[in-house]
Amino acid sequence: MRPPVRDYLLMLFITAAVTHLLTGPVRKFAITIGAMPEIRARDVHREPTPRLGGIAMFGGLLTGYLVASHLPHLEEIFTQSSTPRALLSGATIIWLLGVLDDKWELDSLVKLGGQVLAAGVMVFQGLTILWLPVPGTDGFYLADWQGTLLTVGLILVTINAVNFVDGLDGLSAGTVGIAATAFFLYAYRLWYGYGIEAAASTTLISAILAGMCLGFLVHNSHPARIFMGDSGSMLLGLLIAGCAVSVTGEVDPSLFSQTVDGTAGSAAMVPVYIPLLLPLSVIALPIADLVLAVVRRTWNGKSPFAADKGHLHHRLLQLGHSHRRAVLLMYFWSALFSFGIVAFSARGAKSWILYGVTGVCALGLVLLLQPRYETALAARLGSLTPRWYRKGRAHLTPKDSDAERCAEAGAERPVPRPEDDGAVTEAGVTYAGAGASPGTGAR
Repeated sequence: MRPPVRDYLLMLFITAAVTHLLTGPVRKFAITIGAMPEIRARDVHREPTPRLGGIAMFGGLLTGYLVASHLPHLEEIFTQSSTPRALLSGATIIWLLGVLDDKWELDSLVKLGGQVLAAGVMVFQGLTILWLPVPGTDGFYLADWQGTLLTVGLILVTINAVNFVDGLDGLSAGTVGIAATAFFLYAYRLWYGYGIEAAASTTLISAILAGMCLGFLVHNSHPARIFMGDSGSMLLGLLIAGCAVSVTGEVDPSLFSQTVDGTAGSAAMVPVYIPLLLPLSVIALPIADLVLAVVRRTWNGKSPFAADKGHLHHRLLQLGHSHRRAVLLMYFWSALFSFGIVAFSARGAKSWILYGVTGVCALGLVLLLQPRYETALAARLGSLTPRWYRKGRAHLTPKDSDAERCAEAGAERPVPRPEDDGAVTEAGVTYAGAGASPGTGAR
């Protein structure tokens, strides 16, 4: 029997509630054991903030598993598929590794070894990519060693991509939550709409993952009271990668060409390459940030693991966006990529979908460059610009704004202003308004 959507929504809200309730005690625990590292040069926040938020998220994951295994419509998933067990095994390893790193700052090679171990355990228990969807064919089947290497590589890249994007309050949790929601919509459509039972485990895991992000986001939104740390970011990366591997590797490609209920085949509604394209689209921003970071650091003669302030979210702050606006912009692009692909999979290459996505992209570019447009507008208006508007830095470039305020205050460095809360200048100076709470940074 196919479980109704209310069962999955119940799992989402239970997981969110448990994660939310556990985050407060976990914060106190992190403060007690001193899991509050000193401020580093690349950080955006100004005061030490406790980590270990991944403990609360892992508690939400365990609760979701426990409740789902006792629900009549969901318990069959745990007996008919090895995916939940494999994901929980890998999640436990990566979570323990992250907890140790949040407390003692492990070496990057040690963390990489732990990530490989977690991915290997998942592959050993059967969670692997068996085929690749290729348009015009029934799928390209992989050899065992090819599937193993591809699965481990995808998991490693996704874990580190999510870890890299964890640089602003609520950014990582919100981005992964959006990706998990897109996965849920697509997997539920395969499971409930077409009866493809292999997608049932992905539907459950994505619902639980979305609940974990939602529950933690309440505490992690700007100004954040706790960071998820590597114990949370690596856990989220592994789970979202597990969803991708499960959809791509477990669903039989021949099912996409079968006729459903005597109507048009599912391939007409769900293109065969969507299972591969969707996982790539929902993590497009983290992957792009990861690739740019590696290229940037290698080009500058640094280690690819050496942290800096050149991530996408740092560049949004340098453009003049506030902390919250930068996070919302990242949410916008993540949602556009994820739900755009889901809409395409549901309706095919409909012209109105393509036009709609193009129009939304244009809107996103306008919002992205809004500080520059404000600068040009204010410069043309001159003295006609309202006083409240001139108080901001919209009428000046970041360098000019810093120089002017230094001259006005007679100071050698820029003077913080309330509206600059969380902003990072091109010189790497972090501003915080009076009484501002700590934010977060690329950790």
